[in-house]
Amino acid sequence: MAETNSLLNCRTGNCTGGSNPPLSALNLENKAITTRKILQNHFDFRIFFSNMIIYITFVNYLSSCMRKIIARNIAIVSAVFVVVFSIMLITNYFQVSGSGPLQTEALEALKQLNDDGANNPELKEQIRQLDLLARKAYFISHERLMAGVYILLGMVIVLIVSLRIFYAEVKNIPDKEIDPIDDWAIKTSARKYVKWIGGGLIAAALGFALLTSPWLRSLKTDAAEQGFMAATQDQLEISDDIAYVEPAGDVVEMAETGGVESQPEETSDAGFSDEAASTPAIEISNVTHNSFRGNNSLGISAAKNIPTSWDLASGTNILWKVSVPRQGFNSPVINGNRVFISGADNEARELYCYELSSGTLLWTLQAKNIPGSPAEMPRISNDTGLAASSVTTNGQQVCAIFASGDLICADMDGKQLWAKNLGVPQNNYGYASSLLSSGNTLFVQYDNSNSYRVIALDMATGAERWSKTRAEKYSSWSSPVMVTVNNSPQLILIGNPGVSAYNPSNGEQLWRVECMSGEPAASPAFANGIVYVTGEYAKTTAINATDGSVLWQDNEFLPEIASPVASGDFMFIATTYGVVACYNGRTGELIKYLELESDFNASPVIVDGKIYLACTEGKIFVLSASGDFALINSFDTGEKMFATPAFTDKKIVVRSENSLYCVGAE
Repeated sequence: MAETNSLLNCRTGNCTGGSNPPLSALNLENKAITTRKILQNHFDFRIFFSNMIIYITFVNYLSSCMRKIIARNIAIVSAVFVVVFSIMLITNYFQVSGSGPLQTEALEALKQLNDDGANNPELKEQIRQLDLLARKAYFISHERLMAGVYILLGMVIVLIVSLRIFYAEVKNIPDKEIDPIDDWAIKTSARKYVKWIGGGLIAAALGFALLTSPWLRSLKTDAAEQGFMAATQDQLEISDDIAYVEPAGDVVEMAETGGVESQPEETSDAGFSDEAASTPAIEISNVTHNSFRGNNSLGISAAKNIPTSWDLASGTNILWKVSVPRQGFNSPVINGNRVFISGADNEARELYCYELSSGTLLWTLQAKNIPGSPAEMPRISNDTGLAASSVTTNGQQVCAIFASGDLICADMDGKQLWAKNLGVPQNNYGYASSLLSSGNTLFVQYDNSNSYRVIALDMATGAERWSKTRAEKYSSWSSPVMVTVNNSPQLILIGNPGVSAYNPSNGEQLWRVECMSGEPAASPAFANGIVYVTGEYAKTTAINATDGSVLWQDNEFLPEIASPVASGDFMFIATTYGVVACYNGRTGELIKYLELESDFNASPVIVDGKIYLACTEGKIFVLSASGDFALINSFDTGEKMFATPAFTDKKIVVRSENSLYCVGAE
């Protein structure tokens, strides 16, 4: 018993005597216990890490499977979408390719009823409303078509990415001869055919979509959507009674040296010489054409002995013809022996001066180093461009404005007098309102979605004489005109929704009529104290310029871009869809209309009792500016035209799509 207690005491560390067990045995026993614990812990860690590896592997496998399943499902959905959408785009091509804004069965049926049923006001209103809806639907359909193309391209990208993810872990297997009973190889080959067929279907859809697009169709047919190229040109012209003034030299000290390039001669097109020595001496007329549509921008010219036909191919009545360095849809202006236009692209914005007698490019002034000018040009419609606004001159200075908001002014020798930026315009198509000058004052209509203003500047110095904020709600592409009412001048502007008259000396608003809507592009006309305004989605309205009262309204024929013109008791309208109409200016009665089957963007101008009207295809129509409204002549020039021609005695200066030429009786 004593030995047992002693042994227990020793095992617990309390050896006080008695017989002790051997020391080596106790150590071995303790080491064995410790080893068992270590091995047990090590085994637990191995199990933990093994489990973790198995878990991670399983998660990766599961993630890979899920990723492949998701990618497969996305690929299937996007493939179905691409196929269906491609078929829809191809079908759309065959539905739209032969149609235009006016080619609807219902509209044609109503027109036939109108022809059979004489003047039926209700029927005419139905035709007009359906006409507006048809043309609006036409342009909306093309916008949606391009949106569809972008959606299709986006879904093709999604399909490619999802297929790439699905096949990411599939190794490339060498090609082998297909065994007729090798099901896997047959499926692989079938997949190749599916890819080729799918790719061909997508390519066909995109090709047909491009063929249906207005851009490509306009290259072939000048479809009506080319419209706003003219809103740019039809919009400017200047002061009425300003005769040609010989440049006074350094009238004003140059405010800024800038970008004038001397151009002694310009390479002309084949068959026409640019050099003065190769053309007969031409008498310089005192009849000026100082702004868009002529002096005061009213579409009336005092020029006499104007040719009523010419031919570019044979050179008949063509005095000279030159190419234009940079594109622009602005119209030419004439003062003395000088012709002014502007041109611009993303590289440069330029004002050009040509010699009227020879077509020689005298000088070029570039708009550059202007404080506030944007580093990048604004995004604008190709149908408007960066140089849509016509220039203006008073015989001593000439000014030009561009879609960037850059405004430059030079003397008649091309020396820059001043330049400034009015702020980058913000609107749907690009800035297109033309400049107007009267005496030594420059008028700028600046109606954009971020600002609605009319500004008067000193042409010699650029100093602001006055500026008025306008009570408009939407952008306008119309241009200002100057009229005389009871021996007092009035500055008339079309906005949206208002037509406003201002005192040009101080900017005081004289009257205002809210009668406009849509997207005003046409400028006002004026005769006998009556202001005429019109627009595609507004009524033609005659306004008493004395007090701003409305005399009559009509919605029979409405222009989209071309401005109306008035003379005596008659007012004339040219629509974008080819109808020209003559109205009694005092009563609003429709006297006569002609269907000329052409698109009109350029504005009509009355010269020597005749109306000159150019269509976008390049055909010229000459009509009598009277109640009989007879077609005197029509002929093809062979070049597209969006700008309004300029007139002086015995000569017409025409800007076509890519050239500038002078017409004169030989």
